[in-house]
Amino acid sequence: MTEAEASLEERLASVRARVDDAAREASRDAGAITTIVVTKFHPASLVRELALLGVRDIGENRHQDAAPKAAELRDLGLEWHFIGQLQSNKVRAVLEYAGTIHSVDRESLASAIESAGIPVEVFLQLNLTDDPARGGVAPGNLLALAERVLAAPSMLLRGVMAVAPLGEEPRSAFARVREASERLRGLAPTADALSMGMSGDFREAILEGATHLRIGTAITGNRPAAG
Repeated sequence: MTEAEASLEERLASVRARVDDAAREASRDAGAITTIVVTKFHPASLVRELALLGVRDIGENRHQDAAPKAAELRDLGLEWHFIGQLQSNKVRAVLEYAGTIHSVDRESLASAIESAGIPVEVFLQLNLTDDPARGGVAPGNLLALAERVLAAPSMLLRGVMAVAPLGEEPRSAFARVREASERLRGLAPTADALSMGMSGDFREAILEGATHLRIGTAITGNRPAAG
């Protein structure tokens, strides 16, 4: 049976088994690794199916898609993670449902989150490329951004988030994220979480210490066309 032919339940079980295998390989506790199922472009009905299968953490990267789903599924008590690029003028609306933002990458965004005054957990998104147009703070500016977040009482700094660049071996990229995390912990010892690893590279992320995986198609199947 191909992945496309498998049911949602079978794909979820397969990913959970692979997470367990990678954690065992890394001599880590799989129970300490959070799998966030990324459901962008999928309907609320699929999220409800996931909840019935025991999924509690849902990731979305577009506010216009996430907001109606979160509203419709409020009865499920899910944890919503905002993982996409976030415009400052949408912060307050996103904080109505998202308890964690994985993409804080600039001081102006941190200021907008602080101004909203709504408690939220945040990750600092690290740019692993030389392209400033891609999301993420440059490695050299990570600690300055962390200091800005730490100064805001409404934000709880969890750690670092990153996406492995195309063309680079994923484990090498994730090792760079782990090194950045170690620098961050010198400033904020409790900010020890690592949000990294997606459908094609979560094993390598786990081997480098990932605590939060962002997995979409390996669980949900191919995405519908964007609306």
